[in-house]
Amino acid sequence: MTATLLKLLWSFIKIGFTSFGGLSMVPLISHEVVTNGWMDLSEVSDIVAIAEMTPGPLGLNCSTFAGIHAAGIPGALVACLAILLPTFTITAMAAVFFQKFQKSKWMEHILTGVRPVCIGLIAGVIVSFCQTNYILDSRLSFQALFIGAVDLVLLFKWKVSIPNVILLSAALGLVLFR
Repeated sequence: MTATLLKLLWSFIKIGFTSFGGLSMVPLISHEVVTNGWMDLSEVSDIVAIAEMTPGPLGLNCSTFAGIHAAGIPGALVACLAILLPTFTITAMAAVFFQKFQKSKWMEHILTGVRPVCIGLIAGVIVSFCQTNYILDSRLSFQALFIGAVDLVLLFKWKVSIPNVILLSAALGLVLFR
């Protein structure tokens, strides 16, 4: 148990220091939990969906769910604290040097480079989740594609709330996949 907690601590500290929050954390969390054998890709997809539904930041919710899956309540606490530690550290350092960074061209250039990296990470998540969610038994699932298309129309055309779309998707999944 102690070894798992230490691995969780190290994994989520690395994620916190090398990601930029939100969806950009998902590929890193996915890699760590799958590599360490705590979850498979399908379970990661499930925790991301649950993390999106629950209040709070996506990365924090994902890390908490992954931690509880790997080592119960102690794992959730360790993963949660580990994912927050880098943000707290960087924020504290930024506050100390705020005046210096405020007009820094160097920092502006760094942020210009970070944006495309985040877009690439999000694109990778989309491709990975499409493979997990729309390809079943090595075949394209038309039922899953139908649910995804309905979701897109509901979200973007009719502006239906995300929790309602999730509930409808669950109902459609139960009907179409029995």
